[in-house]
Amino acid sequence: MNEQLLFIKRIKKRKRLISIIQLSILILFLFIWELLAKYNIINTFITSSPSLIIKTINNLVYKYNLFNHIFTTLKEVIISFILSFSFAFIIAFILYYYEILSKIFDPYLTILNSLPKVSLGPLIIIWLGSSNRSIIFMGILISIFISIIDIYQGFKSVNKNDYLLMKTFKASKFKTFYMLVVPSNISNIIKTIKINISMNFIGIIMGELLVSKEGIGYLIMYGTQVFNISLVIACIFILAIMTYLIYLVINLIENKIVRNP
Repeated sequence: MNEQLLFIKRIKKRKRLISIIQLSILILFLFIWELLAKYNIINTFITSSPSLIIKTINNLVYKYNLFNHIFTTLKEVIISFILSFSFAFIIAFILYYYEILSKIFDPYLTILNSLPKVSLGPLIIIWLGSSNRSIIFMGILISIFISIIDIYQGFKSVNKNDYLLMKTFKASKFKTFYMLVVPSNISNIIKTIKINISMNFIGIIMGELLVSKEGIGYLIMYGTQVFNISLVIACIFILAIMTYLIYLVINLIENKIVRNP
């Protein structure tokens, strides 16, 4: 028992050490960056500085309704994530249930997944108009194909002996799916969710760069147009914080599911 407690303490200590080192690297990077900017070793017009970025964020909060832009982007990401993951799961199930369909559509999924989706941007705007629908569709388009492939591959990778056991009990294919395949794929599904949400962020920002009049992507495009590098980098930092917070939420959900399967 004492050995187990010592082992747990060592793991916790190691995690704390890793977190401290990670935070120290970030602080050191920001300190050096600020120092180089202060003594004009780097040109702040093209690199900005941490102090200028903080001022820019403060200005966005009090003058340009930053939280409205954050809410807009977050709303679009959540909508596109829910839709893309739901469609991906349903399509992966259909491909699993009807194996002949997976063989027919496999090359198409590979081609569509590798296709540079940003090249379809002008077509999406023509089809759906210059609106939030185009942005959300871009988010779905970026993430759905990789999600279908990952989920389906997870369904296929279930242990064959477990399948044989289910057949012994004369379980139907659908019963096998929800009693064996889904529970066996919880970790893979959560991994796919993490990939899906990051891809949704990429798609939404790409869409906002093209057509939006609000959102973090819009602020990045506006900052680029007026050569305000501090605004562009500030928005990138905000996006990093948003993605990190969502990643933490998914991790918390994962830990709860793993502890209470």
